[in-house]
Amino acid sequence: MAGLMSRTSTLVKAWISKLLGQAEDPSVTLDYSYERQREQLQNVKRGVADVVTAKKRLELQTSKLEQEVVKLESQARQAVGAGREDLARTALERKALAQQQLQGLDQQASGLEQQQQKLTGAERRLAAKVEAFRTQKEVIKAQYSAAEAQVKITEAASGIGEEMADTGLAIERAREKTEDMQARAAAVEELVEAGTLEDFTSSSDQLDRELAQISAGTQVEDELARMKKEVGSGAEQKELKS
Repeated sequence: MAGLMSRTSTLVKAWISKLLGQAEDPSVTLDYSYERQREQLQNVKRGVADVVTAKKRLELQTSKLEQEVVKLESQARQAVGAGREDLARTALERKALAQQQLQGLDQQASGLEQQQQKLTGAERRLAAKVEAFRTQKEVIKAQYSAAEAQVKITEAASGIGEEMADTGLAIERAREKTEDMQARAAAVEELVEAGTLEDFTSSSDQLDRELAQISAGTQVEDELARMKKEVGSGAEQKELKS
């Protein structure tokens, strides 16, 4: 039972695959694939844009910190000149912290730069593939359209198309009906001649036909009597001569 169900499932899948293959339009499939590739390319471009935006933020933060380092350096010198070592020490501590932050930003900026280069390279390669696919799909679509037109022309010329098949069936049905009507007409004519059916298109009615039959019978009897009389007279003359 399990084997039968498995074979049935396989057959159903095969038929579905065949029907889908017949209904599938290569032009639609190629256009859909091309749009999907363009979406992927747009996603890569957005990724590049996000990385560049993040780099710009880091550059702004780096610029501010660099200005802060210069400012703290100046404040520390002023404090030393004023004999305020405590203020100078505080300024230098802030300066050291800002410099550490600058080092971290530099590392992040370096990582973003590498990521941007990778995404940019991927974008160029994907863009080239998408463009190559676009050219290829247009060629395939043109070839498919030409082949489809050729099939239609060939079918129309050879009479194997659906319309020609329907026309052939119509001609066959018309021929059969014509033959049936001819046979019916011959049968009716035969019945009318035999007297089984009355011919209402004739100028004579049933009485005229019966009288005509009687007249024909009388004529036959008269003709027969005349022949007997002639034959009898000829025999008598032969006897007299002998």
